[in-house]
Amino acid sequence: MTTALISHEDCADHITPPGHPEQVARLDAVLGALEGFDLQRVKAPLAAEDDLLRVHPQAHIDAIRAAAPDAGWRSLDADTHMSVGTLKAAYRGAGGVVRAVDMVLGGEVRNAFVAMRPPGHHAERQTAMGFCFFGNVAIGAKHALDHHGLERVAIVDFDVHHGNGTQDLVEDDARILFCSTHQSPLFPGTGAADEVGVGNVLNVPLPEGTGSQAFRDVITQIVLPRLDAFSPQLVIISAGFDAHMNDPLAGMRLTTEDFGWVTARLCDVADTHCEGKVVSSLEGGYDLAALGASAAAHVKVLEERGR
Repeated sequence: MTTALISHEDCADHITPPGHPEQVARLDAVLGALEGFDLQRVKAPLAAEDDLLRVHPQAHIDAIRAAAPDAGWRSLDADTHMSVGTLKAAYRGAGGVVRAVDMVLGGEVRNAFVAMRPPGHHAERQTAMGFCFFGNVAIGAKHALDHHGLERVAIVDFDVHHGNGTQDLVEDDARILFCSTHQSPLFPGTGAADEVGVGNVLNVPLPEGTGSQAFRDVITQIVLPRLDAFSPQLVIISAGFDAHMNDPLAGMRLTTEDFGWVTARLCDVADTHCEGKVVSSLEGGYDLAALGASAAAHVKVLEERGR
């Protein structure tokens, strides 16, 4: 057994306007930090239409396709922009998570990290927003349930921004437990503790300035017991690294080591309940040095557990 690293060079063709934080250099920083790791490197396929349709209506898919420009950029909102290569990159981002789910559930690898951009956790059912076009982790979770016959999948999102898109896509499906820790107030303004879906959503909003100990306490005392009670057959991680103290888009105070720690705790849950089956997908992280170091700490744990 080993750990898969799923990525694709098409992500470099998703080019955002100058000065935009979700830039090509983000993925370069992540992949550069993982160069010396012993990983099974896999090219992300394009997502199948059926997989996108598990969470998005045809109208949304058609709208994203229609918005793809022939040159330059097209802005879907003030934050979310499409270049000529964005559509293919977004399809590969979703396809990469599906491929990771297939590899992990098929026994090819113990766990997988999907290093792709654009990210996905802000994409709602019919709305692209927050740099995101398709709900990658939600697509992966639904694929695990509908295609592989699982009954319980947990999604844990430790990005500093609430995964409003993921919540929108799964909050009516009791087969999926969605747990999110995030700074509040902060974009996108969702993720209050009383947003509980059909009893399958756990939001833990944290104030600006939250540091290592408070974060670890929340994970240990609130998130992990909820995961253990759910007994997932697969753990999917929305791995955003923008709660790092050096990140320019938020105000939490986590360290690089915190991301390794939380990864280990989530792997412990997977070891207990589902033979270590973990799929992780890159979300945010906008200080390039902190992003690379945090992703390396995250994947180091996955690599150690994958042996």
